[in-house]
Amino acid sequence: MKLYHGMNKEFDRIDLLKSKPNKDFGRGFYLSADYYQALNMANVKVEQLGCGSPVVLTYEVEEVWEGLNVLRFEEYSEEWAKFILLNRNNPTSHPVHGYDIVIGPIADDRVGVQLWRYENHSIDLPTLVRNLKYMKGITIQYFFGTERAIRLLQRV
Repeated sequence: MKLYHGMNKEFDRIDLLKSKPNKDFGRGFYLSADYYQALNMANVKVEQLGCGSPVVLTYEVEEVWEGLNVLRFEEYSEEWAKFILLNRNNPTSHPVHGYDIVIGPIADDRVGVQLWRYENHSIDLPTLVRNLKYMKGITIQYFFGTERAIRLLQRV
């Protein structure tokens, strides 16, 4: 399977320590099976950081992940929303879960606002799930959060 990572500059080696904490599935390396989603992310990164140019890196990975701890969310659900909430609110530098790979929908760009509304009891859990759905339809993200998982990725 081909997966894509959008960024504002090329790099040779994936360094999990450079990954930002408090993302949907935690600190890790995120990819998409959709090239255009990765390209959009690359454009967003260039805009956010104010430097570089859009780059989409391509990786091949076998879908046989024996011995790895994998979590898969097939669709938007309350469990998915709670998992994002757990990761986004992690006050430590340590992961809040033990998964090597997490696969699931991308949350809408307004995640922070929606999580704040839920935590302040402005909305209930079903409303949070509905509000976190990606506006352009379901798009799956692939999180590789451990060195064991990263070793499966072969740059093309």
